[in-house]
Amino acid sequence: MTHTVNDRPAAAPRVQNPITGPVIPSSASDHRSTAELVKLAAEQISTLVRDELKLAQVELARKGKRAGVGVGMFGGAGVVALYGVGALLTALIIGLAAVMPAWLSALIVGVVLLAVAGVLALLGKSQVSKAGPPVPEDAVASVKADIDTITHSVKNGGQR
Repeated sequence: MTHTVNDRPAAAPRVQNPITGPVIPSSASDHRSTAELVKLAAEQISTLVRDELKLAQVELARKGKRAGVGVGMFGGAGVVALYGVGALLTALIIGLAAVMPAWLSALIVGVVLLAVAGVLALLGKSQVSKAGPPVPEDAVASVKADIDTITHSVKNGGQR
């Protein structure tokens, strides 16, 4: 049942209970003062903001972890590429020093290491692109929905 200020009786009769004190009639207890409503709204907004911040924190941690894995794979690709360059340089040195089949084996090892580095780089790029932008999209959408709900509620006079 919705009441307005004008529906409330001017002075609700109070009944005195000898043990507990004055008893407020049920029709008068349904009404809250403006101060109580403002306090309740402030508490609810505070809780809402805290919950939205927690959501943003969880979302950013998840995206940061995914980006961290991708960056780690990029680092691994760099190390493997370094070994590949080392093997290719060894192959070049061996090939120039003595035109023997030893350089061919070093060349094969270097090419394989570089291929592994290429695969790791592609996997790292894939992980970083899956992480998306470092914006807590779910939390932002939730806050926008909350603002729309509050705006709609204010425009409709507090009715749902």
